Amino acid sequence: MIERTQITIPSLVRIKPGALDRIGIYLNRAEHRNVACLFSDGMVPELLTTLEASMNRNGIERVQLSAVSQASFEKACQVFTELQGRCDAIVGFGGGQALDAAKYVAFLSSKPYYAVPTSLSNDGFASPGVSLVLGGNKQSLRSAMPFAVVVDTDVCRMAPEPLWLSGVGDLLAKTTAIFDWKLAFHAKGTPVNDFAALLSDATVHQFMADPSRTLEGTRLLATALMLNGIAMEICGSSRPASGSEHLISHALDIVSDRPRLHGLQVGMATYIVSRLQDQSTNRIASVFDATGFWKGIEADPFSRKEWMEAVRMAPSLKDDFYTILSHRDCVPQIQEIIDGDPRLKYAFIDER
Repeated sequence: MIERTQITIPSLVRIKPGALDRIGIYLNRAEHRNVACLFSDGMVPELLTTLEASMNRNGIERVQLSAVSQASFEKACQVFTELQGRCDAIVGFGGGQALDAAKYVAFLSSKPYYAVPTSLSNDGFASPGVSLVLGGNKQSLRSAMPFAVVVDTDVCRMAPEPLWLSGVGDLLAKTTAIFDWKLAFHAKGTPVNDFAALLSDATVHQFMADPSRTLEGTRLLATALMLNGIAMEICGSSRPASGSEHLISHALDIVSDRPRLHGLQVGMATYIVSRLQDQSTNRIASVFDATGFWKGIEADPFSRKEWMEAVRMAPSLKDDFYTILSHRDCVPQIQEIIDGDPRLKYAFIDER
């Protein structure tokens, strides 16, 4: 656990319809008039046009405009070294790859970072870390917290459904992550930051009150994911947002022939882990019912064999990261859950 003496939180937060059309206003108000913008390769042209038009109306100059197809350490360093002239801020626009690359450029250049996601697939847009490919392998690196979080709820609500469901899965993971964190305290003395744990837990319950893909539900999901990023910054670790369910997902990324979206894997693992922990299972299931999460998984089910391999691997992935998977041998019980839980009847298939 890293002792935190100072934290950084976003100074500007706009989570509302039409926020994208006002990005130029937000930049101008903060006197960030010369920016580098990294956006997702394959970005919907109309969205990029809206962003650029807003900047043009408000006198914002793009000193660099760069498409990102992969969030790599090399790409971030390249953009950093190519920055020419005066640059006041870095804007990340699109999905997780572009946002992580932009966030790391901001970290390298010590410039304010504007996170402008076009979907809500995970909490990374407002977290203190990035996931970058380095030398062919994905690495988690410390980075900069956003100066600004700008979420256009109209835009994010219309993102492809799997991205929405991924965000739901990543948010619900906080219920099992907090349990694991407290378990680690009792078993190993791992320090728990009570405020970070409370903030993370509260955000989940806010979304549970309206788990709908409406403008209000989108606002709640975006706010909850952002506050979870801040909870990680407060305590200096991923513990408020990541536990055994994330270890299983990380293992799936290694063993699976076709890894799914992070939040889809994490969400399924959250449900299974909640049964191991004997807490919150029905509440998690009800949110998955309301959001269509189960149907999303059933449309592209997981491999039973890969999941069991990932479960066996998961406890060894992170040193000094105690979870319920460390507490006892959970493999037989998880096998029983996957094979026998009626909610998971169509979520897993055998290898053909």
